[in-house]
Amino acid sequence: MTYVNSVRPVASIGTRQYADEAVSASNSSPLVEIERAYSDLDVVVAHAERTLWCYLKPQARPSFTEAMLRDLHRAQGLIGQAFEGCSSSADAPLQYCVLGSRTPGVCNLGGDLALFSAKIQAGDREGLRRYAHSCVEAVYLNSVGYNHGIITVGLAQGDALGGGWECLMSCDKLIAERQAKFSLPEVLFNLFPGMGAHSYLTRRIGAARAEQIIMSGKVYTAEELHGMGLVDVLAEDGDGERTVREWIQRNSARHNAHSAIFKARRRVSPVTLEELRDVTDVWVDAAFGMTEQDLRRMTQLAAAQDRSQRRRSAAPAAAAE
Repeated sequence: MTYVNSVRPVASIGTRQYADEAVSASNSSPLVEIERAYSDLDVVVAHAERTLWCYLKPQARPSFTEAMLRDLHRAQGLIGQAFEGCSSSADAPLQYCVLGSRTPGVCNLGGDLALFSAKIQAGDREGLRRYAHSCVEAVYLNSVGYNHGIITVGLAQGDALGGGWECLMSCDKLIAERQAKFSLPEVLFNLFPGMGAHSYLTRRIGAARAEQIIMSGKVYTAEELHGMGLVDVLAEDGDGERTVREWIQRNSARHNAHSAIFKARRRVSPVTLEELRDVTDVWVDAAFGMTEQDLRRMTQLAAAQDRSQRRRSAAPAAAAE
């Protein structure tokens, strides 16, 4: 497995400016730089295990805001930089990347609904398209192991809705605590999930079952998805991180084989960046077909999510009093 010069395609798909900013900001090594402060991420590198832990840590509501996407692209650019000069998997600086969340009870609530509404009402079709492309570019790099044989692990310790679930779908493995819930609610406001759900679900469970999930708007438990093969490992509540560490410890000696297996899977059932972008273009067209009533439903859903999040945040404080 050759890594030399493979960093360049990573930056070329839309993260170039963020990668260049990261490199020019410091002369330190990329794995040192990658742990430094972001506004919406908490990144930790476990060097002995060659594992990068990337926690979503939003300043605003726990969704994929433009600020979070900027942080993700900067971090992804630095991951690419860390592999410059590597000639084989034996000297690769990273073998695993784990995606989790610092928001109690929530993995991610998906797309930035406030941004959607603002772009639609302003008639800014290209602005919404740029946002959607930025989302799928981040998802794509996750789904191809950053083009460096990294095994990606999604960790769901809370709710993953819409784009939040789609991001987890892009991982090679998904580990979820039993308390986690998953949903694609877009159909409830006359839209569809456009950031990878069709592509990743269809590859895993077939087109008919994928569209059944997409059209239902149903909330699924982690156990239900485990039964469908969409969650790989179930963890007890509160044990998600420990379960991920144990999984990595059990499997690190077989990383070369597992990485090759996932690469072969992508060759047999490829999800290309072109496909993801094309689907987001369909999504943008559908978004601009939404009615005022649809937009109100979307806003109401966002408000309900915010109320639920406030209740979750208040519960630990009340318990401590």
